[in-house]
Amino acid sequence: MQGEDEPSSSATMVEDEIYANGTSADDQKRNRPIITGEQLDIEAYASLYSGRTKITRLIFIADHCGADTNQTMQLEALRMAYDEIKKGENTLLFREVVTKIDGRLGPDYGMDATWCEMIERRAEQRKDKLENELNAYRTNLIKESLRMGYNDFGDFYYAHGALGDAFKSYVRTRDYCTTSKHIIHMCMSAILVSIEMGQFTHVTSYASKAEQTPEALDAITSAKLRCAAGLAHLEVKKYKLAARKFLETGPELGSHYNEVIAPQDVATYGGLCALATFDRSELKSKVIDNVNLRNFLELVPVVRELINDFYSSRYASCLDYLGNLKPNLLLDIHLHDHVETLYNQIRHKALIQYTLPFVSVDLRMMADAFKTSVAGLEKELETLITNNQIQARIDSHNKILYARHADQRNATFQRVLQTGSDFDREIRSMLLRANLIKHDYNQRGGSRKI
Repeated sequence: MQGEDEPSSSATMVEDEIYANGTSADDQKRNRPIITGEQLDIEAYASLYSGRTKITRLIFIADHCGADTNQTMQLEALRMAYDEIKKGENTLLFREVVTKIDGRLGPDYGMDATWCEMIERRAEQRKDKLENELNAYRTNLIKESLRMGYNDFGDFYYAHGALGDAFKSYVRTRDYCTTSKHIIHMCMSAILVSIEMGQFTHVTSYASKAEQTPEALDAITSAKLRCAAGLAHLEVKKYKLAARKFLETGPELGSHYNEVIAPQDVATYGGLCALATFDRSELKSKVIDNVNLRNFLELVPVVRELINDFYSSRYASCLDYLGNLKPNLLLDIHLHDHVETLYNQIRHKALIQYTLPFVSVDLRMMADAFKTSVAGLEKELETLITNNQIQARIDSHNKILYARHADQRNATFQRVLQTGSDFDREIRSMLLRANLIKHDYNQRGGSRKI
């Protein structure tokens, strides 16, 4: 490959190589299937979760799937949410879902006032019973009984949708915890409610508290805490920290935490955050060669393939996968607000890595590889060059990107000169100090010395 002083011949020489960094002939031979933009299978998706998160995820899908363009999906999600709520005791969510359905699913999915009255009457009776029991425990001053009493109150409030009261009740059990197991149980309950409320600062705090207990955590609890911490980092857009937490999650997690997160989510969240923030060596060691993550990636082959494509510089295929995944990712309750940011970061990394090996790149070929227009690609490259992420210049007339490789010889000379200058200054300073000491030239009085 030739230097920058012969750009035209250099561009010709690397023309064939450029395809090796984008869509190569090997890709066509392998006939790798690209996933289609299939509509989310709501029933299969909902089956991955349990409890309140199953309902809130279904409501989230109904709110964000686009009622004007996809009313069928919206009504299906609301129907499943309605059926799921009727299995529990949360009348607040029930009324919310009925309002959203607005009679569109027929009389069977309308307001069931009798059921609501029965649940609320039973709730009042249960609450009175719990208060009487707790008052008795207070009289006896038995720590374990008080802990169980407040924990029962937390479970009661959580089941009925009073998340703030549930959190307060769970946290109050902390004063009556006598073993590490009790502390971990309190932390896990507080984390669960905090995630539902969207209070991720509490999630980080209680995950850290649980990890600091004297006794060693079992593998399942450790995996749950890493997932919770990963969600907290994801929420505040600390994608690299989120990726590390998800990648550290052990396969023991299984479906033990489906009231918060599914194993498929660990692969998706961890994989996308890693692609957006990890460098090439980290991607290889911490993702592709990660035995723990491999078990999760097997559940989501699409994410596994796009990670392998990115690492192998098959950017066109990788971006196709991402493009097809995007509509479903936008319906994810935790990932929805981060999809655009993560996608932009992944795309920018792909553009940077694409240009690294070459002295010059034909923008037309590059635009084909990234499925975009030349004008659009130029704007993206201009932004990266302005942000000093790519050392290059654009020939807008000939549509060629020329890399600005550092002059290693000149840089070495400059470092040698700088080192010599530093050495000279240090020697002069030492000689001056030695002469001052030799002639006893110092200031005796006060704190200053020469």
